[in-house]
Amino acid sequence: MNPVELGLFSSRIESICDEMGAALRRAAFSPNIRDRLDFSCAIFDSAGELTAQAAHIPVHLGSMAYAMGSIIGAVTWAPGDMVVVNDPYKGGTHLPDVTVIAPVFVAGGLVAFVANRAHHANIGATAPGSMPVSRSLHEEGVVIEPTHLLRAGQWQYGVLERLAGFPAGTGAQNPQLLLAGPAAGDFAAQVSANRVGVERLRDRISQYGIAQYRALVANLNDYACRLARASLQEIPAGEYGFTDFLDDDGAGTGPIAITAQVIVDAEGILVDFTGTADQVPGNVNCPLSVAAAAVFYVFRCLMPEQTPACAGAFRPIRLQAPEGSLLNARFPAAVAAGNVETSTRVVDVLLGALARAMPDRIPAASHGSMNNLAMGALHADGRRWDYYETIGGGMGASARGDGLSAVQTHMTNTLNTPVESLESHYPLRVRRYQIRRGSGGNGKHRGGDGIVREIEFLEPATVSLLTDRRTLQPWGLQGGGSGASGRNRLNDVLLPGKITFEVKPQDLLTVETPGGGGWGK
Repeated sequence: MNPVELGLFSSRIESICDEMGAALRRAAFSPNIRDRLDFSCAIFDSAGELTAQAAHIPVHLGSMAYAMGSIIGAVTWAPGDMVVVNDPYKGGTHLPDVTVIAPVFVAGGLVAFVANRAHHANIGATAPGSMPVSRSLHEEGVVIEPTHLLRAGQWQYGVLERLAGFPAGTGAQNPQLLLAGPAAGDFAAQVSANRVGVERLRDRISQYGIAQYRALVANLNDYACRLARASLQEIPAGEYGFTDFLDDDGAGTGPIAITAQVIVDAEGILVDFTGTADQVPGNVNCPLSVAAAAVFYVFRCLMPEQTPACAGAFRPIRLQAPEGSLLNARFPAAVAAGNVETSTRVVDVLLGALARAMPDRIPAASHGSMNNLAMGALHADGRRWDYYETIGGGMGASARGDGLSAVQTHMTNTLNTPVESLESHYPLRVRRYQIRRGSGGNGKHRGGDGIVREIEFLEPATVSLLTDRRTLQPWGLQGGGSGASGRNRLNDVLLPGKITFEVKPQDLLTVETPGGGGWGK
């Protein structure tokens, strides 16, 4: 096929994902989606294989790419339908990440799907912010198996009431009141984004014709597969192993080993997680789809920039993890931190293994934690607020130069919440927000520095921290020093990495995030 035509096709469908993301951001109520950009958008073929995605959040997109086929096979589809799901054991990540999927019918036939996944700060968990220090999935909020949110374009208000925490019957009595609520409003924004995607993709398919569109998708996957194989063949054939650890699970278990054997041969890449710890009581477990997202991300970073973000790019990559292990947990294991902390450590493990094969291409460990902070309160009069954010840290240095300071790395691609937005929406005041100077590892090239974020509470609240690299440090490479581990403090009293606690007005919470590892002596 004409490479120019294929390149134009790839750009055009990727732009649909970008437009979906812009619509979602504009329509969302919560700072989590509107300011932090904690969402992702993608297009899939009729079998659930990834066709295109925007440059959003790797842990969202990789897990959707791995598990979409099983999700769409769980329900029946008709024009105007939309299905909602967050069950980590049915292709989700963790419960706050809620996915809304819409079919694209052209000339009466099902041709494609569009989907978006967005983080909701209140999904009904046992602690405000819906990121509790949990021991079971059922403590983490409402579990949504694939369920119709819209049928033939009509809202299923009973489903929306359950998701948004409204009393039963609210939608039937006053749909506009329901949809105007902040929680329901975010679901309405996700539906709107999908409607944009369906309309744009239907127009594009109609322009090409269904047969030509499917041929272009097949050619795009073949092209991506060729690029992927060519780039992965630059890794010397062999077996490369590495083990790294999570500090703990918040329930008394730790350190927790993650072991990977990366096997490179003529067939492609096999990542074998045999030797990884069994699933644990705390919530750092994850479903295999999250482990797959981390694997896809690492090898995608080794591919050329022009590699299309579609299923073909991942065909040379296989993975396996023992059932019942940390990375392939059994229901109903708690998984809230697996999506954020464990996925990040899987990246560190794979980079550590690949550094033995390609020492000049692989960076040192980055800060290694999304430094999750969740909080909120339920007042006696029924008013409540929920807030969640991730905090950046230091990037690992590499042969190319120093690591960046105060950035999100690897499995997340979110922004910080601007101080003005945070203080205008919640009873909080940001006292300090600065670079944590000197926290990056020493070396020929220094690791990036972490962040200091200090928040004053203006009213009583419940706070949860899910953080890692508070005991173990991000490692350096080629003789470079380790980055400093992180610290959490309440009024200068040191806190564990994973904890839920109560605060009162004028209390100060300080989160000091880890630095990145250094590279070279």
